[in-house]
Amino acid sequence: MEYLTVRETAEKWNLSVRMVQQLCTAGRIPGAAKFGKSWAIPANAEKPRDPRSARKRERETDIITEPLDNTNLMPLMNTAFAPGRCLETVEAMEEGPRRDIAKAEYSYFTGKPETAVSTVEPYLTSPDLGARLSACLIYAYANLSLGDISRVRFALGELNASLSAAGEKSAQFRVASAFVAAAGAVLLHLPLPEGLPPVADFLPMLPPGLRAFALYIQAHYLYLKGEYGHSAGMVEATLAMGAAGYPIPAIYLHLVAVMDYMSLKQPDKARVHLLSAWETARPDDLIEGFGEHHGLLGGMLEAVLKPGWPEDFKRIIDITYRFSAGWRRVHNPVTGHDVADDLTTTEFAASMLAARGWTNQEIADHMHISVNTVKRYISVAMEKLHICHRQDLKKYMLR
Repeated sequence: MEYLTVRETAEKWNLSVRMVQQLCTAGRIPGAAKFGKSWAIPANAEKPRDPRSARKRERETDIITEPLDNTNLMPLMNTAFAPGRCLETVEAMEEGPRRDIAKAEYSYFTGKPETAVSTVEPYLTSPDLGARLSACLIYAYANLSLGDISRVRFALGELNASLSAAGEKSAQFRVASAFVAAAGAVLLHLPLPEGLPPVADFLPMLPPGLRAFALYIQAHYLYLKGEYGHSAGMVEATLAMGAAGYPIPAIYLHLVAVMDYMSLKQPDKARVHLLSAWETARPDDLIEGFGEHHGLLGGMLEAVLKPGWPEDFKRIIDITYRFSAGWRRVHNPVTGHDVADDLTTTEFAASMLAARGWTNQEIADHMHISVNTVKRYISVAMEKLHICHRQDLKKYMLR
């Protein structure tokens, strides 16, 4: 690939050198790489859009220039298919942006972030808003697993810029922007972006599959606020209203229910939802969500999946390590919450339960290990975190 210097790029885009450097630092130029104190910028990189100018133009002209084609907004997530028919469903789509985005979704949800990134990169600046927003969302989360945090920040910035630019545009534009911006923030446990409308304002306008995933996002947000019963009730109602027919949202809804019921110390209900998620995911190898949520599932993967599906469990744990490392590099600096980054997944699971008030015996019974083993895991975790009191674990656990 051919690269330009910062000065050459500044001349090409009619910007100051300082502005180009700021865009690189903010991660708003895909593929920009830092060498020492300078940057190398792909010669074919597009000049980032200025959301402030976009807002101004829309206010002045009140002309909708980018109509949303809902068919290209996370199309696989929005498709009902029988378990085991996911790839077949994607390949049956007509050639074009919809199928390309669906292929990227399939790659991402099956734990292949490299393929997901390469598939969506051409759509990061697409004039098709649905395809572009989908590409940015997939690009952000896939790059977490690849450890390319500058690209993650670029994609998240694009999502928030779209929300800011929604302004007086069409309702469809605002709905799509709100959906992806909320997904970008809530799943990283970041503050909600400015300008995000209430869920009730945009939820009814989403198609069924995306509506189901939006309700997962809302349930996850309620979980983060400690409203576990409310969150679980929302999940149960959403699944009962037909969301179970959309496999990808259904998997994520079941997983947040596991989080809720473990927080309510109802592991039997949590187990039912975990197995439902697994039965939906396993035929198509849609395992990414299990790795993403590991730390919030309260040892349920160790208790249920590890004994029955040990090889799949190992693959999920590999995803967990890669994803969570990138997740913390974005989450911790923004929130100031120092989520632990040097514990094994088992140490983290035991410590998470201990931080929630579970006794050693309860943890041992749940994870099918001895009390002494639980004590060892927690002792090692506390030593790694340089703390002396069990109650201090909470500061380093996921919220």
